[in-house]
Amino acid sequence: MQTYIFIAGILAIIVGAIHSVLGEILIFRQMRVGGIIPTNGAPLLKERHVRILWASWHVVTVSGWAFAAVILRLDFPTDNGSFQTFVKHTITASMLASALLVLFGTKGRHPGWLGLAAVAVLIWLN
Repeated sequence: MQTYIFIAGILAIIVGAIHSVLGEILIFRQMRVGGIIPTNGAPLLKERHVRILWASWHVVTVSGWAFAAVILRLDFPTDNGSFQTFVKHTITASMLASALLVLFGTKGRHPGWLGLAAVAVLIWLN
C-alpha cells in the first residue's frame, strides 16, 4: 500500500462529504420549501437558478469522489507505469488548480482550498 495515495483518496472522499453536508446545512436548508430540491432564492434568485445551483453544488462533490476513486485505484499498481504517472500528474494539477481557484475566488474565506491543496501535495509526495 502507498500511504500517501491512500490518505489522499480518503481525504478527497471526506472533503466531498463535508462539501455536500455543509452546503445543505448552511445554504440550501433556508431555500427549501417542502421538497428535496430547494426552490426559494427570492428576492435575488429565481427557482431555476436555485435548482441549478443546488445540482451544481453536488456535482462538484460527485466529481471529487470520482477523483477519489481514481486516487484509491492508484494504490493498486498496474504494469503500465506511464499511465499511473499521467493520472497522478493530472489529478495533482487539477486539485492544485481547484485549490487556487477557491483560494483566490473567495479571498481564502472558504476552507475548501486547504483540503484540495492537501490532496495535491499528498499525491505529489508519492
